[in-house]
Parts: sequence; structure tokens; C-alpha cells
Amino acid sequence: MSRSRIVAMGGGHGLSASLQALRHISDDITAIVTVADDGGSSGRLREEFDILPPGDLRMALAALCEDTAWGHQWSAVLQHRFRGDGELSGHALGNLLITALWDILPQQQVRGLDLVGRLLNARGRVLPMSLIPLDIEATVLVPGPDGEQRVMVRGQSQVAVHPGKVEAIRLLPESPPATPEALESIKLADVVVLGPGSWFTSVMPHLLVPDLVQALRDTPAVRVLTLNVSLNDEEAYGYTVAEHVAAIAAHAPDLTFDHVIADPQVARSESERAALRAAVQQVGGTLTVTPVGKMRQRGVHDPLRLAAAYRDVIVGEQP
Repeated sequence: MSRSRIVAMGGGHGLSASLQALRHISDDITAIVTVADDGGSSGRLREEFDILPPGDLRMALAALCEDTAWGHQWSAVLQHRFRGDGELSGHALGNLLITALWDILPQQQVRGLDLVGRLLNARGRVLPMSLIPLDIEATVLVPGPDGEQRVMVRGQSQVAVHPGKVEAIRLLPESPPATPEALESIKLADVVVLGPGSWFTSVMPHLLVPDLVQALRDTPAVRVLTLNVSLNDEEAYGYTVAEHVAAIAAHAPDLTFDHVIADPQVARSESERAALRAAVQQVGGTLTVTPVGKMRQRGVHDPLRLAAAYRDVIVGEQP
């Protein structure tokens, strides 16, 4: 077990996968989570109570639960989603618990999340990237009879499914403040991991918080970019994995990475590998191509394989 202080950034299932992997190699993990979700249970609670969307935060907490019967039971409780036709239908219990704590502890979002972490005996800490709810606005290139047209799409849930190629994203309000504890964790980190996840709505929003991206530039930590194991979701339409790396460079100039981890399934041909190597060189990194996806479930990271990849790059950086 490494004593490295690790920060993992992202949201949703991608961040959950990286956290499940990282907990195999360190006891000191901080998750920094995007707060732009506006769909489902999170969107309903966000609108009704004017709070941060709790869903991605809940998933990160569940991923960090201790590996005991207690931790697994409480993780299942946190992830339990109500069914039926009533008012609770669709809500995850963990979302309601976080909402209740924030209602009891107004303006103390971090403390509320820490209390949930203590309940789960979480092996790490979960922080929002900002303490204000954010919206994502994207410029999307949509094919039409007269060629491509640029349309503006607002809202994480809409950007994620809108047909067309995402050209650029913005946060609203622009230049939001970063959570102070998140900045401190990056400053003190030995390793910072960005990705995997929905590229434009979970991964890249972190790079649009000025203080957060500046902290990433300034940190002495080893910076690791984890690419997705599939390009089949709606957000990836029109993109190669090399263009995902290029999008990072376009939205966060001068931000470099020491390592970029990719699964061979997303860059099979030599031309794809060459384009990926060139994109990785653009962000100053070393490319590691190794199987990190589940063998029988395409498009999903395998926590043990991903843990091995992280271990190799982290150990390789140690004196």
C-alpha cells in the first residue's frame, strides 16, 4: 500500500472507477467532483433546494467506502434508488441524506460530506470542485442538409445526449470560485489523476475553474490523465481518443501531464496510435497503453487492471 497522497478529479461512473482502483494503492485519497449535473434525482433536488447536485458526490463516497461488511452495507444504502410512482421515485437515498445534512448545516457543504464519509468509514475524502451549482453550456456542431451548423446547448443532461460533435464547453457562471479545501489538496498531493468519465461534462469542467486549473499547473504532484476505454457514448461522437487529449490542451493551455493511460481498444490501428502519441506529446506526457477495461463488459474500466496501471506509473516516479 503506497503512502502517496492522491487527488482524483472527475464525476459520475468514471470517477467512481478511478477511486475504486486508487483505493487499492493508497489510503490517502481526495476526490474532487464536478457540480454541474442537472438531470435526474440530482437535478430535482438542486432545483427544489438550491443546492449543489449531490449525485456525483454520493457516487464518489460510495466508491471510497471501507472494504468491510459495514462499508459495503452502507455503500448499498447510499446507492439505493426508490422505485414506484410516488414523490420519492427515482431518488437515491444517498442524495436525500446529503441534502438533509446540507439543510441542517447550511453553507457547510464540505462538513456535510465529511459526516457521510465518517458514516461509511470512507478511505478518503470527497470535495465539490466549487461551492456553487454550475451549468455547462456547449457549442455543438450539428450535421444538416447545408453542412454543419453550430448550436448552443445548455445543461449537462442536454449536452450529454445532444446529437452532433461538441466543439467547446463553458461553465455558467464563468470563472467560478474553487473550493478552498480542493485547492489545498492539490497543493499537497503526490499524484493528481484526471479522468476517466464523460469527457465534456465530467472531466473537462474542472479545467474551466481558473483557480483549480492554476493549482494543477503549479502542483509538484505527478499528473496522470486517464482516457476512456470506449468512444461509444453520445459525448464522444465525432472524436478519436487523440482528439480527446487535444481538447484538454485546447481548453487548458500550458497544463501538462506526466503520464497518459490508454486502453489498446481505443487506438487499435498504427495511425490511431501515432495520432495519440502526438497528442500526448502536446501535453508533455508519456503514453502508457495497457489493458484497463473489463474483459467481458466493453466500455467499463476494470478496477484491478486500472489499479495496476496507476501503480506502475506512480512507482515509476518514486526515487
